[in-house]
Amino acid sequence: MPVIEIHELSDPRLADYTQSTDVALKKARGTEHGLYIAESALVLERALGAGHRVRSVLTLANTLDEARTLVGDDVPVFVGAGELLTELTGYVLHRGLIAAMHRPALPEPATLLADARRILILENVTDPTNVGAIFRSAGAIGADAILVTPRCSDPFYRRAIRVSMGTVLQVPWTRVGDWPSTRQLLTRHGFHVAALALTPDAVSLRDFHGEQHARLALLLGAEGEGLTDEALAAADAVVQIPMKHGIDSLNVAAASAVAMWALSS
Repeated sequence: MPVIEIHELSDPRLADYTQSTDVALKKARGTEHGLYIAESALVLERALGAGHRVRSVLTLANTLDEARTLVGDDVPVFVGAGELLTELTGYVLHRGLIAAMHRPALPEPATLLADARRILILENVTDPTNVGAIFRSAGAIGADAILVTPRCSDPFYRRAIRVSMGTVLQVPWTRVGDWPSTRQLLTRHGFHVAALALTPDAVSLRDFHGEQHARLALLLGAEGEGLTDEALAAADAVVQIPMKHGIDSLNVAAASAVAMWALSS
């Protein structure tokens, strides 16, 4: 397809970039599972590496060749002036390009758990910034998969992808249902479930680290509210990170990184 030069933001072909919130993109017409936005050549490259399909690319002139190299000749590539794209996206496009990507179908939870040893479960983590940071830590430290509950923020939201530097496209994840069915699934696959929470019976992470479990699921709760009673009841153990100076907890993203590192053996 030819490169398409953009001169007006009202061009209807830019609707994926100009008229769609994250929620609207998830329900985009003409798609099977919706769309998400990949910002930067790095994130686009990671998306393509994960097997995701591109619907279109929007780029500055100085990154046009890079965009075409990544997506080939069969994908529409819109190119425009920096000032125009700044007005369109709401920020200076330092990263050079953004792309509208087809969301893949989410895998079945059992498929992800089949060969996993260390996983995360995110219950009702509603801030996409925290979701993205957790995924980035998971990618760096080595979680095999992430399960998210129905009320957890969507890892494909733009901010989550941006904060994760595209690792939400690399770390396998999917959604799970209610706690009884999720607990049965984890039991069937031999997972020991450790909930990160402040409860009277919580074990220090230092002590828990000495326990050896072939398969371990680390359970993290919502910002502020923490884990629900149902989640705690589904856990085999409750673990807390030792603190000093009267501080009782860390941000959920920071806590996930500390706990994952301690339990990554």
